[in-house]
Amino acid sequence: MVGQLAVSKAGHDKGSIYLIVREEETCVYLADGSLKRYAAPKKKNKRHIQEIHGGLSAKEMESLAQNPADADTKIKRVLKIFERNRFRYREV
Repeated sequence: MVGQLAVSKAGHDKGSIYLIVREEETCVYLADGSLKRYAAPKKKNKRHIQEIHGGLSAKEMESLAQNPADADTKIKRVLKIFERNRFRYREV
């Protein structure tokens, strides 16, 4: 589950897209690179998110952990690419 993209299904951030950066038994930690940074991710119940196709591989997630200074930039780039592709296919 770590490294996948997720959409918030509940709360004030409903509809927002995040990257799952950590996982516990009943909750996950989400980051979007701008409001919720890699160093201080948002804690959310697993029932309140929907996993979506896309994200980072395990190797890429390791590189985020090794270099947290660039983590937010990489997360923003992944989310931007996903959004661009999502709207491209929606128009067809």
